[in-house]
Amino acid sequence: MSTVNLVYFSWVRERIGRGEETLDVPANVVTVADLLTHLKTLGEEYETALEHQNVIRAAINQEHVDHREPIAGAREIALFPPMTGG
Repeated sequence: MSTVNLVYFSWVRERIGRGEETLDVPANVVTVADLLTHLKTLGEEYETALEHQNVIRAAINQEHVDHREPIAGAREIALFPPMTGG
């Protein structure tokens, strides 16, 4: 199990009800996609926020990554909705 700081932005933050948290991540959570799936098991607010997890964007240590990206060694993982121009 490893510990990671999660940061949530925009409506992801609003639906989860917090801007950030430190979470112990089980050893079987290896990629960003695994993390999103795991978070949805933590409660209704997570399930609602991550219902359409394929649109959720992620950054590891402030670098945008794909959902297949391994999270090993991550200090911070940010989750946010798609960005729009304007």
